[in-house]
Amino acid sequence: MKIENDMCEEQGSEAKEALVSAFAEFGGEHLRDIWLFDQSDFEMLYLRDDIAEKLEGINVSKFVDNERFGFVTRDTYDQLYYASYQYTVRGFDDFEQFRMFFADDERNVGVFASLDLQSGGHDYESLFQHVTDIASGYDVPAISSAEAEE
Repeated sequence: MKIENDMCEEQGSEAKEALVSAFAEFGGEHLRDIWLFDQSDFEMLYLRDDIAEKLEGINVSKFVDNERFGFVTRDTYDQLYYASYQYTVRGFDDFEQFRMFFADDERNVGVFASLDLQSGGHDYESLFQHVTDIASGYDVPAISSAEAEE
């Protein structure tokens, strides 16, 4: 598992390490990547080597921009439905993507991760609860600009 080398020096590094641990405990060898994002920036927290190769030549920032629409969607769901939005799962031909947002009155911060398909599927409600439980012990982490890292 690869965690950004300078992560330990960044604000919120303990929270980020806890997030990586939570997703790794859940996904094991099926975990492909983890991305933290807010309204303007994103940060890769984990990227499996074989997935890094697949992302070469892909404009990841456009992919993350698409995930930011979830901030609007979450607000819409919270206004339209009697239950609160928790997470989204998208299925692709060789992986599934999980996305959730952290409760923070000041900022919009979300995380998404992808996992290899698994026979019988993944228990995403369990993942949501696990990540929420772990994150509750930390402040919502600040995003280190991905643009500066590239």
